[in-house]
Amino acid sequence: MNQKNSVLKVENLCKKFNKEAGFFAPIGDLVTAVDGVDFSLGKGETYGLVGESGCGKTTTARLLVRMYPATSGKILYQGNGDKDEEIDVGALGKKDLKLYRERVKYIFQDPGRSLNPRMTVKEILLSGLRYSKKWPGEKKAGELASTLLEETGFSSGDLNRKPGDFSGGQRQRISIARALVMEPEILICDEVVSALDVSIQGQILNLLGEIRKKRDLSMIFITHDLKIACYFCDRIGVMYHGKIQEEAPAKDLYRKCLHPYTKLLFSCAGGGALNAGFSGETPCYSGSLPHTMGIKGKNCFSTEGCAFAPRCPLAEKNCFENKPAPKLVGKDHLVRCFKV
Repeated sequence: MNQKNSVLKVENLCKKFNKEAGFFAPIGDLVTAVDGVDFSLGKGETYGLVGESGCGKTTTARLLVRMYPATSGKILYQGNGDKDEEIDVGALGKKDLKLYRERVKYIFQDPGRSLNPRMTVKEILLSGLRYSKKWPGEKKAGELASTLLEETGFSSGDLNRKPGDFSGGQRQRISIARALVMEPEILICDEVVSALDVSIQGQILNLLGEIRKKRDLSMIFITHDLKIACYFCDRIGVMYHGKIQEEAPAKDLYRKCLHPYTKLLFSCAGGGALNAGFSGETPCYSGSLPHTMGIKGKNCFSTEGCAFAPRCPLAEKNCFENKPAPKLVGKDHLVRCFKV
């Protein structure tokens, strides 16, 4: 659903991968990782993408910064909101793409792998800034690094230490500080708390919340935990099989989620929605499940109907034969389900 004053719009975004790689890989054996995703991100808003592993949420996030080229669809960037013209991210050249990535920063799930163990914290923080037009000189850059470290809970004395000297939560704070160096407008947080203890998760979420408020940042927050998303995000899109199955304001989704998959996620999170009511029974459908694994030219595990039908306790014959279109069931509440 498109919002007014959006800084980022995603329109019918798709990404397909070959099932096999290499020169002799068969042509046409494709897996659809992202399938017609639409959403928008408002100024100062946090949009959550939630789903199980393999649902396409991380692939979607990586498409937003063009780590992968999109198969089809558009990503439109508004910039600082001071221009009416929207920028098509997919059409950007190398130079303009670099400038775009300065405004849209990506925080990875595992800081242990995204931080160079041979570099000091200061070198990590300033490595991107050093090769940009914003480089202020060595002295001012050092002062900036100290300020960012203090903002994320460190002391300036930690500048000369290396990532191996810190815990997982502290390394994630360093990743956050590195993302802030370029003064971005959008942060993409990819499972930033999933590998941390519960107490540390709360600290990182509180830190991100403070930074969001202080800097008026927009965020795309990716997680598999729907309860965390409802706590931290303004709006949420629930993804399954590459599609957004349900989208609503976080408060509305918590109070009244409608899609059976959303109810399943709440159930797996241990409670959650007041009306989740997911019993977990298998669907009462006697026909064989449509499945095209290994069939040339077909998507792996694709179905002719709703992708969630083989797991849905409410599924009927129609669910296996036809794809549900998104429908508006409230002011800002979209859902793909025949049973709603």
